[in-house]
Amino acid sequence: MFFNYIIFTIISKELKNLAIILSQFHMFMKLDYYTIQEAIMALDSAKKLEIIANYGRSENDTGSSEVQIALLTARIVELTEHLKIFKKDHSSRLGLLKLVGQRRRLMKYFKRTDKEAYLTLVEKLEIRDNI
Repeated sequence: MFFNYIIFTIISKELKNLAIILSQFHMFMKLDYYTIQEAIMALDSAKKLEIIANYGRSENDTGSSEVQIALLTARIVELTEHLKIFKKDHSSRLGLLKLVGQRRRLMKYFKRTDKEAYLTLVEKLEIRDNI
């Protein structure tokens, strides 16, 4: 009976140590995953320059409607992917809705001012024309 108690105590201590090690490993893996997600979510300057080069009227054009809509679309796509993984991230969901509204207003303005360029942009970005 006494030996059973000693063996049980030793096993329980080892299990506690194993549980601590596993929880630390899990936290490390979770941390690594979150840093990868943060790297994915941020729209870095190289990606911005590429979008500006593809959709801008000139090399330094960052304010035209085409560029702004393209940049917003890239951010919306990244936030959508983030929200597919983190379903309970309500603050990011609110930010996504604000970005969609901002893009919608820009698209409405752009459609009103230059319909032909608007249609080519919508086709290029592969988004719906529901305005």
